[in-house]
Amino acid sequence: MSLKLNSLVIHGGIDGDEITGAVNVPIYQTSTYKQKELFGHPKWEYSRTGNPTRAALESLIADLEGGKFGLAFSSGLAAIHTVISLFKGGDKLIVSDNIYGGTFRLLDNVFKPLGITYESVDTSKIENIKAAIDDSVKAIYIETPANPLLSVTDIEAVSKLAKANNKLLIVDNTFLTPYLQRPIEWGADIVVHSGTKYLGGHSDVISGFAIVKDEKIAERLYFLQNAIGAVLSPQDSFLVIRGIKTLGVRMDRHVENALKIADWLDKSPYVEKVYYPGLKSDPGFEVQKKQADGPGAMISFVLNKEYDYKEFYKNLKLITLAESLGGVESLVCHPASMTHASIPEEIRKKVGIVDELIRLSVGIEDVDDLINDLEEAIKKAKK
Repeated sequence: MSLKLNSLVIHGGIDGDEITGAVNVPIYQTSTYKQKELFGHPKWEYSRTGNPTRAALESLIADLEGGKFGLAFSSGLAAIHTVISLFKGGDKLIVSDNIYGGTFRLLDNVFKPLGITYESVDTSKIENIKAAIDDSVKAIYIETPANPLLSVTDIEAVSKLAKANNKLLIVDNTFLTPYLQRPIEWGADIVVHSGTKYLGGHSDVISGFAIVKDEKIAERLYFLQNAIGAVLSPQDSFLVIRGIKTLGVRMDRHVENALKIADWLDKSPYVEKVYYPGLKSDPGFEVQKKQADGPGAMISFVLNKEYDYKEFYKNLKLITLAESLGGVESLVCHPASMTHASIPEEIRKKVGIVDELIRLSVGIEDVDDLINDLEEAIKKAKK
């Protein structure tokens, strides 16, 4: 039976427990499993290698993304680390020039010393990617919309370019989730997520994912997952499954609120610039509309110079100053000193991650309360 996404989030993957009839997959809180015989090759042998609760989640995320194989990790960065471990010294990656600071840190401080290099380009312009491709390039790694400037990259166009040049395309789909965007449908080879964000949805679990269709890539990733060992625990796997069950209703409310807030910010006298691909004035609007079912609920903006952004953060009452995003509660952060602090200042400013940039993760509270909180905090921040 072919299910639509709102049904898949509840019934996709392994649905319930055949042994007991439980409607929820049990938490198999075990490190090892009884083997019936020597050399018997059992399905379950050690929970780093495989666990039924984690396997249910991995099957679910593969279904949602339109992949054949899903892998669950202890964090989004653990997933990205494992994916980049597909490459070897001398290989090079082309990456989006505004990406999550933790991804930049991993590339620059962990893999670069090992000989796996990268080149940052504005991937929203396909000609920049074409110019950067050479024989050493093995993959193109994009975030779309990118973190934190919400620039949009045409997945289909990049996929065609990648395939024409025998390169892999890796897409970080954290900001939109498979509910709004499914990069594999547009030609991506590997999709990664921080499941900590919208997939978990309640700011109570750290997790990460990689999803693929190709069996050979999957086999290598499974080997690396087991060898490196940063797997998701049974308890956390259960929590993410539970979170995903409400993904559709949560994302609908997130996007509804974000559209109203972005429009208010765009029209308000307080704001100099708004970054949000749901605005018709945004340069990524048309591509976003083509490849996704919504613009997501992340908004970045810069206040007019007559307002002190530092005071703005102090004056918020409902919206919480915190790292992370994608929870039911609205969160605000200062990318330059928080999520992207590991990126050198000159690089941050070059791409537009200025000190005045504010990143807002719009939650599912009453939107009028959120707008009131933003307005009061801005008014009180007037110099």
